[in-house]
Amino acid sequence: MARESTAQGQGSKSLWEQICKEYEEELLTSPKVVQPVSRFAGRIPQVKETDELHPEQSWLSDSNIPSENVVLPDRNTCYPREYLEAYIFPFLLPALAEMLHEAEREKCFERKRTKFIACDFLTEWLYNFNPKRKNEAFVDFPNIPFVTDRLKEHPRPPIPLSLVITEEEAALIIQSFWRGYRVRCSKEIQELRQWQKQLREVKHINLKVLKFWDTQEAKVRRKYKKQSSKSSASRPSSIVLPANPQNQF
Repeated sequence: MARESTAQGQGSKSLWEQICKEYEEELLTSPKVVQPVSRFAGRIPQVKETDELHPEQSWLSDSNIPSENVVLPDRNTCYPREYLEAYIFPFLLPALAEMLHEAEREKCFERKRTKFIACDFLTEWLYNFNPKRKNEAFVDFPNIPFVTDRLKEHPRPPIPLSLVITEEEAALIIQSFWRGYRVRCSKEIQELRQWQKQLREVKHINLKVLKFWDTQEAKVRRKYKKQSSKSSASRPSSIVLPANPQNQF
């Protein structure tokens, strides 16, 4: 009866709950880690160069799971669940776990808005720790080839400064602005600012004088042109009549 009840309890669990439970059991054995030069260095299963196994088998061997007892199913004929457990989750689950750690470091669970984008992080993680890119340099997310092509066609708006800077930098900016505002409110500083304003006006008085005389000369020229055009229009035109031969007799 007890076995039947436990079997019924396991059968009532969803696939995701069973996967989470199995992953928690695997976390009890601490896997070996490498130290990649990246911003999420530390929680990556190490792939040995001497092993000539499949990526899934090498990951299982580094997770302290005996690889001799692990037989990978045929990826073309196996069931969907077997395919997920053998070929997808060994790579996806560590990426999701690291994504949660990075989200916690970025304080995504405390703030409403952050600069952290989960899909970008997963793309960067899976690209850099792909077994086919073994012994290659770390590549940031914007420098990944297909990401670069995508951003050229669909550029993103810039991230607001409030999401980029740290809390310490934001505190310095706010404090410096407040101190400057309080200083500018004092009477002595107001008098100094007024004197500086007058000094700037006096300093540029030559330019103002030149501009004034330029406008005056332009007015005089326009007035002279109008007067000259009027005088030329009011002058009588001298008409020379031809000699009439009848007047000669």
